[in-house]
Amino acid sequence: MRRTAARAGAGPVVDAPEPVAAPEQFSAPAPAAAPAPAPAPVAQPLRTEFPFELPRGYVDDAGTVHRDGVMRLATARDELIPLRDVRVQENPAYLSVVLLGRVITRLGTLAMVHDGIVENMFASDLAFLQDFYRQVNAEGHTRASVECPHCSEPFEVELGGSRLGES
Repeated sequence: MRRTAARAGAGPVVDAPEPVAAPEQFSAPAPAAAPAPAPAPVAQPLRTEFPFELPRGYVDDAGTVHRDGVMRLATARDELIPLRDVRVQENPAYLSVVLLGRVITRLGTLAMVHDGIVENMFASDLAFLQDFYRQVNAEGHTRASVECPHCSEPFEVELGGSRLGES
């Protein structure tokens, strides 16, 4: 206890209780730091073009072999318009030729790719492109992003076969 001094004209000096500090166990706990929010997953842009390499290659009139190309995703229009083509109506097997002519955007150094180019490809290249078309459009992309279980380094793996007949 402590003594308070008497003021002039005040009554006798009295003992005043000392203020009591709150014990630590009764004090409010310090607010815990909020956990950092988990990073939002980064949305990857839709991939619409897919490079390929033909097994044999298209040989143009000058004898140049064209093997590297790019195929884009097909739209509903790409699949519907060939159905009106007279060649497809007479021979349904021609559908894939017309369709591939629409979705292949680049082949080697050719200025333009069309169904006339596709119909003059080797059968093995046509089969490869038909399979590649299915992988890209019906089954989705053929690569998946994964992480190494040992070092946590990200990388991509091929899910489908990259050559005709592989899986």
